[in-house]
Amino acid sequence: MYKTTLSGQVWRFDSLKTLMAKASPARSGDALAGIIATSAEERMAAKMALAEVPLTDILDNPLIPYEQDEVTRLILDTHDAQGFAALRHLTVGDFRDWLLDDATDTATLQRVARAITPEMAAAVSKLMRNQDLILAASKCQVVTRFRNTIGLPGHLSVRLQPNHPTDDLKGIAASMLDGLLYGAGDAVIGINPASDSLPVLAQLNVMLDDIIQRFAIPTQSCILTHVTNTLQLIERGAPVDLVFQSVAGTEAANSGFGINLATLQEAREAALSLRRGTLGNNVMYFETGQGSCLSANAHHGVDQQTCEARAYAVARHFEPLLVNTVVGFIGPEYLYDGKQIIRAGLEDHFCGKLMGLPIGCDVCYTNHAEADQDDMDTLLTLLCAAGLTFLIGVPGADDIMLNYQSTSFHDALYARRLLGLKHAPSSPTGWRRCRLSIRTARCGSPTPAIRCCPSCRKEPPYEPSRCLEPAA
Repeated sequence: MYKTTLSGQVWRFDSLKTLMAKASPARSGDALAGIIATSAEERMAAKMALAEVPLTDILDNPLIPYEQDEVTRLILDTHDAQGFAALRHLTVGDFRDWLLDDATDTATLQRVARAITPEMAAAVSKLMRNQDLILAASKCQVVTRFRNTIGLPGHLSVRLQPNHPTDDLKGIAASMLDGLLYGAGDAVIGINPASDSLPVLAQLNVMLDDIIQRFAIPTQSCILTHVTNTLQLIERGAPVDLVFQSVAGTEAANSGFGINLATLQEAREAALSLRRGTLGNNVMYFETGQGSCLSANAHHGVDQQTCEARAYAVARHFEPLLVNTVVGFIGPEYLYDGKQIIRAGLEDHFCGKLMGLPIGCDVCYTNHAEADQDDMDTLLTLLCAAGLTFLIGVPGADDIMLNYQSTSFHDALYARRLLGLKHAPSSPTGWRRCRLSIRTARCGSPTPAIRCCPSCRKEPPYEPSRCLEPAA
C-alpha cells in the first residue's frame, strides 16, 4: 500500500502498478485500459507518493511476476547489481534530482545504464517535466557501429525510408536517390515491404546492397520484414545487413508478434555470422511504440509508457545498431493528440537513452489523430535538442505505403542546420568519398536533378549492372 496526503485528503494506492499508472500523464491508451487517474488531484497525489518510493522497492516488486513473463526474467537476470550500488539509496524523487544534477555527467550515466531497470526509468520520467526529460537525455551518449558510427555528440542520422505500395524497384530507387541527394540514409536505408514473398524480399535486399556497394555509400540496409523471414533470407544467401523486428514489453505481446527472446538471439547470431559490418557488430534494428501491449490485450494492467520502457530492455539485450520508437503511428486510441504524442516522444527518448539504447524516433501521426505537422515540428526540434540519435526521412513526409505522416528529408536538413549537427561519420572522409554525387539542397527547395542511364527505364527484374548511374 502506498499513500500520501494532499489538501487534507489521504490518497491510497494498493500496488506499485496502480501507483505508476495513476502518476502517468493523461493519455487515451491508459484511459481505454481503465487505469488512468480520475482527476488531476489524484494524479498529483500519485506523483507525490511515487516520489517517496525507494528504487530498491521497484527492483524487489516486479510489476509482472517473474514466473509469468520472460521479459521480467530478462530484466532481473541481467540487472547490473554492482552498478546499482551507486543508486540503491535513492528514492524515485531523489533519482530525478540526481539525474538533473550537474555532477551527474555522461560517463556516470554510462556506468549505471544497465543498473537502471525499465520500471525505474519509467517511474522517474513520470515526475519530470518536458524540459527535465530533454536535459537529462542530452547528457546520455550511446554509440553504435556497423559500416559507420552512429550516436556521437553533435551528429544526427536519418533513416531513409523509400517505401512503395507495390514494392516497385524503380519507385523505391527514385525515393532513395531523392533522400541521398539530401544527405539522408546515414542511419540506415530501410524499406517496409508491402509483400512477405521471399523472392520479393530477396530482390529488395540485392537491390539495396548493390546500390550501397557500387556507389560506396557508407551506410547499411534493412528490409523490415518479420525476423523469421530474414532468417530464411540469410539461409538462402541474401545480402542481409541488419535484422529487423518489432518488439514489445511483455512476453504475451511479443508472442502476438510471433517472436520470443530465443528467436531474436538466433537471428542475431545468424546476422553476426555474415560478418558484413566493417566498423562494428551491432546488427539488430528494433521498432517499438507506446500502446502495442494494450492493443494486444497483453499489458497486465501496466500503463503503456512503462510497457514501452520494458520493450527497451528486450532491445538492449541484443546490442542493436538502432532502436526506433514509432511514437504516433498506433493512432489516437493510444495517443490522442499532438500534446500526448509530444510527451510520449520525449518520454521514450529519455527512457531509451537512460537505459543505454541508440534510440531514434519516427516523429509521426496518423491521419485521424488530432495532430498536424506543426506538432511534428515541435517534437522534432525538442528531440534534436535532447540529442536524438536518428529520425526518419520520407519523401514529402507522407509515406504512400504505410499511409501516415512522418518527417521529410527537408525536416532533417532543418534540424541539422538549426542545431549545427552532422552526418554519421564512417571514415576520415565519410560521405565525401561516396561515388554518388550528393549535392544537398537547401531547406524547402526542390530535389536537384537526377540523371539516369537509359537502361534504368527498362522493366524489372532488377539487374545490378543496368540500373541507376550517378550524375556527371
